[in-house]
Amino acid sequence: MYTKMRQALRQTLDEMSSSGLYKQERIIEGPQGSTIRVNGRDVLNFCSNNYLGLSAEPEVVKAAQESLTTWGYGMSSVRFICGTQSIHRQLEGRVAKFLGCDDSILYAACFDANAGVFEPLVSEQDAIISDELNHASIIDGVRLTKAQKLRYRHSNMEELEQRLRETATNRYRIICTDGVFSMDGDIARLADICDLAERYDALVMVDDSHATGYIGKTGRGTAEHCGVVGRVDIITTTFGKALGGASGGCTAGRREIVEMLRQRSRPYLFSNTLPPAVVGATLKVLDLLTVSPDRAKKVHENADYFRGRLREAGFEVLAGETAIVPIMLYDERLAMKMADLLLEEGVYVIGFSYPVVPKGRARIRTQLSASHSRGDLDEAISAIISIGKKLGVISGAKGGAR
Repeated sequence: MYTKMRQALRQTLDEMSSSGLYKQERIIEGPQGSTIRVNGRDVLNFCSNNYLGLSAEPEVVKAAQESLTTWGYGMSSVRFICGTQSIHRQLEGRVAKFLGCDDSILYAACFDANAGVFEPLVSEQDAIISDELNHASIIDGVRLTKAQKLRYRHSNMEELEQRLRETATNRYRIICTDGVFSMDGDIARLADICDLAERYDALVMVDDSHATGYIGKTGRGTAEHCGVVGRVDIITTTFGKALGGASGGCTAGRREIVEMLRQRSRPYLFSNTLPPAVVGATLKVLDLLTVSPDRAKKVHENADYFRGRLREAGFEVLAGETAIVPIMLYDERLAMKMADLLLEEGVYVIGFSYPVVPKGRARIRTQLSASHSRGDLDEAISAIISIGKKLGVISGAKGGAR
């Protein structure tokens, strides 16, 4: 049987490669940072979720090492059997307080948090209303439920209101959205969403993975940025991006919701919890956010400068106020080619194509970090402009303007 399957898989993989959809994984030969080592040489890194530059921060690494020594390597089971240490409950309390919620529950990843958040709370009597650009983990979590499933066009409040009207007879309605949409870098209209939820008696769930740590006045995410702290019922987020960049995630929210997840959320009940080293390092990151707010400010300054310079050069760059700066190319093979040429010039980026983004919406998604210097930005901008002209993406080459 595998001979038959192998032929079909080989054909599909070859088609993906020829159309520019095949994803190559590059090998990084050292720690994550604004500069990384690839293929034996140092290159500037503009393709990381390391927004605050904490992935290799000495204080964070030291905290992980100390936790490893104090608490051991791992728990060897799930928490309700033999996997809860006091350090895990300490982190849950700190995260809940940081996000302005009653309580939180840890998961191995935010993907698991999203996969496990809906099914324990809803049934066929209920409805989940989702932004069409939500992360794949939200989509998968919704699919696992028996609830009625509806979508609304991206950030379209009129269509969201229509969906709320359509589900007026359902027992519960949950509106779910990314806080920061990872591919486009825009922020959900949370104030409007919360207004609609309160008007139509619905719950609000937000995945804040690309916001926690640097969006909002004190880095508490899109709820803080949009002025709706306390009005969002469920927040999922990750420790694998701005909060140190390792792994792990959580769901924070209303006390009874979190307690029900402890009882019935399958990714929590049937997976080992976070290693103590990750827990200890994340606690240290939360300490640093309290005493070092300048990191978040630096991210935004870098992103604003980078976005503005690329636009001045003639690139189509999506509007935004986050660290995500997408350079739109629309052609899958062009995106892969541009990424390869930039690596040769010493700038690490990745071309994004289907299914990560819709077909025909290929791009180079650059991401800024607090650890980038102004010199790093100027060097990357110069390389992007040079390659953009060479490929005809912007004017100045035989290919002309795109």
